[in-house]
Amino acid sequence: MAIDFEVSAEGIARITINRPERLNAMDAEHYRSLSQAWCTVRDDPAIRVAIVTGAGERSFTTGADIKSFLTAPADLSEMWLTQRDLLLNRGLEVWKPVVAAVNGYCLGGGMTLLMATDLRVAAPHATFSLAEVKRGIVAGNGGTQRALDQLPYAIAMEMLLTGEAIDAETAARWGLVNKVVPADQLLDAAYAYARKIAANAPLAVQAAKELAVRSREMDRVTGLRFEAVINRMLSMTEDAKEGPAAFAAKRAPDFKGR
Repeated sequence: MAIDFEVSAEGIARITINRPERLNAMDAEHYRSLSQAWCTVRDDPAIRVAIVTGAGERSFTTGADIKSFLTAPADLSEMWLTQRDLLLNRGLEVWKPVVAAVNGYCLGGGMTLLMATDLRVAAPHATFSLAEVKRGIVAGNGGTQRALDQLPYAIAMEMLLTGEAIDAETAARWGLVNKVVPADQLLDAAYAYARKIAANAPLAVQAAKELAVRSREMDRVTGLRFEAVINRMLSMTEDAKEGPAAFAAKRAPDFKGR
């Protein structure tokens, strides 16, 4: 049982939720390890992009292991430990892009994790659900907060209020995932996206993600000004010189992230 973590020479981190015997459901220990993995992605300058997936062929993740949390309920005081063990879908700011490779069940906390990623590929047998209302609670860690941002109103409300699942093709049709690919090509498709991202100027990529995400919470005038300031900063970097030089020389750029 683990959160597996590896980084390729291209600067692509791969996070694998490795608990297939429990459909990659996570107990408190797994969540702590996952938080540490996201912090490494955030802080390590050698990492340019991350992929998150689940072990095995049945499940991406079903989120929290309900049985473990029912037998060891958290003390109420933990409600105010808001900065402890932050996750991608719970307050942690990771501006490096994240690609999700959905290899099966994507339920509950798996869905809220998915909605905190940037690009998503799914196997044909993937299933997506926010079924918390069937358990007497709501979709936490951003489920109720992100659904309307990423799905049409009626579709998001159907998922939140009925708890019914949708299949991979439906998820693709509504834009929840970028594409559906054969299961044996899933990781290849995720790495193809990741390599395209990793080949670009890392500071510009992170800036583009932050600007786009923050645009949802800023008025247009402020957003345009923020964009102009960031572009001015980026224009002073070595990568901003390398890009045009490589284009003129008809060669691949060698971006350094500085």
